[in-house]
Formats: sequence, C-alpha cells, structure tokens
Amino acid sequence: MSLVLDAAAQDLLFREARTANSFSDEPVTEEQVQAIYDLVKFGPTAFNQTPLRITLVRSPEARERLVKHMAEGNQAKTAAAPLVAILSADNEFHEELPQLLPHFPQAKDAFFSERPVREQSALVNASLQAAYFIVGVRAAGLAAGPMTGLDFAGVQKEFLDADHTPLMVVNIGKPGENAWFPRSPRLDFDQVVTTV
Repeated sequence: MSLVLDAAAQDLLFREARTANSFSDEPVTEEQVQAIYDLVKFGPTAFNQTPLRITLVRSPEARERLVKHMAEGNQAKTAAAPLVAILSADNEFHEELPQLLPHFPQAKDAFFSERPVREQSALVNASLQAAYFIVGVRAAGLAAGPMTGLDFAGVQKEFLDADHTPLMVVNIGKPGENAWFPRSPRLDFDQVVTTV
C-alpha cells in the first residue's frame, strides 16, 4: 500500500462512504459535532483563514423554515434527518486574521481590504472547510448528505445575513433503511491527472 492510513479508515472516509438519503432516529449530539469540528479545524486554508460558519438546525420550527427552501427532492430527507447543518462562508473572515495569523497580522489589510477579494477567498476556503467537515462527519461514524439543491437566497434571508453566503445544507446522522443509491462511476487516474 502506498497510503499510511489503514484500509478500514480509508473505507470509512472514502471507499465505503456515500451520500446518505435516509437516516435512523438516533440523535446527533452536541458532543459529536464538537468532536467533528475539533478535528476538521486543522485542515489547511490560505492564510489560515477560517471562513466556514456552521448553523445547526435543531428545533422543529427552524427545520420547517429550512425545508421550504429545499428543492422538492431534498425536502423529505431534510425534514427527517436527525441533524441538519447549513454551511456558509463568512465574508468578513479577515477580522479574525490577527488572531489566526499572529506572525503576520497585517494580512487582514494587506490582502483582504476589498470586499470582492474577501468574497472570492471566503468561497474557496470555506468550500475547502466544508469538504473537511463532510470527511469529519464520516470519521465520527456518521453519514453526511450534502445538498446544493436549495434556494440559496431564501436560506440566506431566513438564517444568515448579508455577510454570510450559504454554500450547502448537510443532513447528518446514522444511515437509515435504503440510505444509499448505487455507487456512481468515478473518473480514472489517467482521465484526471496530467504530468508536465
């Protein structure tokens, strides 16, 4: 094997992991979410920025408000998932850079003084963090159902503000009955990798 990670962990995180479409009734605890975040916060980003924001939708009232903004095919599973997270990008992430980049606190103003630059950087780096989050959910022995079939403007208006851009909604929990669709094909190495 060329990988250091053992085969069981590789299966858990990638080969056997799928996007879950149904979940059991077992709750997802705050302690589990804390453990997931405490693991994935170490994933690399540019300038050590941390633009990802996670809004946990737990109350029935909030769930109902969210479901109405989901695409029709995503509504029932979002309504039934043990936990739902709205992942968004904080476009004002630069305010935290003096704390996160103490050896170069001037990065906040030197690179991110303009809003369009911040928005682009927040989108790229929060998307990276969202991917780490999904892998972290799997590392916790849970399944993730990330979805982008939603009314982004509606979710932003309902749950966020103008400084936070929604990226996706993720259903989280233990897989339920018939949770998986058949595995879809993936591209082969030679179709993706070019050496120059």
